[in-house]
Amino acid sequence: MLAQVKKMQERLINILLVEDDEVDVMNVQRAFKRHNIENPLYVASNGLEALSMLRDQGKGAIPASRRLVLLDLNMPRMGGIEFLYALRSDAELRMTPVIVLTTSNQDRDRVEAYNLNVAGYILKPVTFSKFADTMDVLNKYWALCEMPVE
Repeated sequence: MLAQVKKMQERLINILLVEDDEVDVMNVQRAFKRHNIENPLYVASNGLEALSMLRDQGKGAIPASRRLVLLDLNMPRMGGIEFLYALRSDAELRMTPVIVLTTSNQDRDRVEAYNLNVAGYILKPVTFSKFADTMDVLNKYWALCEMPVE
């Protein structure tokens, strides 16, 4: 039983949600509870804060292994596209997988995000039920993926 628990902990993904909207943060937290998603969830309200957390500068630092970023694009101080440029130009962080989770349906945002090697671009569903289901599908997908070891 102890070996099984250890194996499950090894499969957990440290998720950084970069989101400035408190309602959206609460929706992600509620979706995790609804679908029993046990991955640790860290929250940054903008790109600067997210980079600081990923670089282990200050409180709320994220473990260096098995990371995934869920990124909103429209945020104050440093938006999502700016964050992606900074992340991809950092030798230690460039391999971090990122999924854009946004309301932006702009073609130029989608193209620029994919040019910056995002793993996916997802429009936030309007209803909570669909949003929760989206989080569940993402969790199942990333549970199957082999994450880079830092």
